[in-house]
Amino acid sequence: MNRTATGSAARPAASRLLPSLLLLLTVFGPISMDLYLPALPALTRELRADTSVAQLTVTACLIGLALGQLIAGPLSDRFGRRGILLIGIVAYIATSALCAASPTIGLLIAARLVQGLTGGVGIVIAQAAGRDVYSGGALIRFYGRLTVIGGFAAIVGPLLGGALNTVADWRGLFLFLAVIGSAILLITLLVFTETLPAAERTVGGLKRTLHDFRTLLADRIFLGAVLNQGFLYAALFAYLAGATFVLQDIYGLSPQGYALAFGANSAGFMVFGHLAGRAAERWSVRGTLTVGVGIAGLGALGLLASGLASMPLWVVLVSLFALASGVATASPPATTLALVEYPQIAGTASSLLGMVRFGFGGVAAPLVGVAGAASILPLGVVTVTATILAAIAFAVLIRPGRGAATGGPSTTTAPVITAH
Repeated sequence: MNRTATGSAARPAASRLLPSLLLLLTVFGPISMDLYLPALPALTRELRADTSVAQLTVTACLIGLALGQLIAGPLSDRFGRRGILLIGIVAYIATSALCAASPTIGLLIAARLVQGLTGGVGIVIAQAAGRDVYSGGALIRFYGRLTVIGGFAAIVGPLLGGALNTVADWRGLFLFLAVIGSAILLITLLVFTETLPAAERTVGGLKRTLHDFRTLLADRIFLGAVLNQGFLYAALFAYLAGATFVLQDIYGLSPQGYALAFGANSAGFMVFGHLAGRAAERWSVRGTLTVGVGIAGLGALGLLASGLASMPLWVVLVSLFALASGVATASPPATTLALVEYPQIAGTASSLLGMVRFGFGGVAAPLVGVAGAASILPLGVVTVTATILAAIAFAVLIRPGRGAATGGPSTTTAPVITAH
């Protein structure tokens, strides 16, 4: 594998509107996850489900997002980005409508799994197509913007969900997701141009895909970055699954109050994601990642303390803010470390990264409901454990002096990207 990059700007052939569309595609995951969260307690009551069972609607979506990326990434390396993306968006619209029509919690969980499968396509194509058209410092900035727009979507999602929940039930929220998918489909048809020329696509089918997976997993830097992100996103999605019950059922916030609190945390996610992209490019990829893990760890410790002893609402809110901001800080440098060295198989590399992020999140999310809706302790235990494991993966597998990205400026035509 040639571990080099070939410049720091977008390819001249790329549409000027394409980067904006790639950022828009990242809303699939956050919007699918966040829009209906303010209505989750009401959904639980209407379908007469236990708290832990209702949270499986979150888990199913996360697992679907993970598997969808694992499938779509290699397919896009072989057949190109555009066709796979269009299929995914159309299927997303249909399954969002199916979620809205689900009469039982079991059918809703199944529909959410398929919704996640289709939604994962947009996420992995955004990351892979970004790697197609960017490298060097521009690539780090792009992944920083991906984190920011993900935070923006996370703000818009619960705020819209809280507002829509005043005039529509949870079924109406899923119909709104279908409308969002339809709008993105129209924009994609008009704007998205193929970013992976036929001559640069992989061949060999499943055998080639398995070979590429082995190549990636044998790279300690790639594996360390992916595991670090998997554990951090496990903490983040545990927060997403548990915070609505903690803030509404324990602290008595209304759906609108929860949406505002969640929006404030998502604003921190945006700001810290933006700053992390800048810091990784101008200062240090590894240093920025270290800071992110530390901030997330402090937030997780605050949640654990709130579970062990009664704490005021502001302690919980600050802890959730720190957890989300820490994950956002770690995301751009870790994504760069994972993808920058593999331009030839960017879709496959993106799929593994996304699969681990959402897969670990899917496993962690239901654990926060094991004690019911009246305890913060499981959320604290899960987030602390996850951030410790993220720190271990980073410390053990990503070592100083090994090849990784800084994205700093270079005067050479094909600079080797090395770690700070």
